[in-house]
Amino acid sequence: MAEPVRVRRLTDQEGQRLQQIVRRGSTSSVRYRRSMMLLASSGGNRVPVIAQLVQADEDTVREVVHRFNEIGLACLDPQWAGGRPRLLSTHHEDFVAQTATTRPTKLGQPFTRWSWIPRTPSTATPASSAPPSPSRHRPTTPPTSKSRWPDRVL
Repeated sequence: MAEPVRVRRLTDQEGQRLQQIVRRGSTSSVRYRRSMMLLASSGGNRVPVIAQLVQADEDTVREVVHRFNEIGLACLDPQWAGGRPRLLSTHHEDFVAQTATTRPTKLGQPFTRWSWIPRTPSTATPASSAPPSPSRHRPTTPPTSKSRWPDRVL
């Protein structure tokens, strides 16, 4: 069986900093919970007890203790990474920002202001060809004897 996971001996500065984080509680919840794990481990508690104390998984407690033993107090800060890849490069962002701050007439466009849907002559539709809006009208056909409400007058 492997040795129980324990935090290395804390220096005075590390102990004071961890106690300060736990006592104040004004920091992020991640830093607070990780500080609690480390203080509980330095007090001699085992991993299952610490996991119950901070309501975390035992593997999470082990990871925090191992990371503290490797890199010290830097383990308190979460190192989240990943996520969705960028769709625009910084070059494209600069181009979009420059275009958005330039008047359309300077760029040869026939309108004076940018909008979300620019209306150029090629994309504009005349009002007469616009589809009719849906209206709420009753049907003009007279009710039949098989209709659902034969006594209803339309």
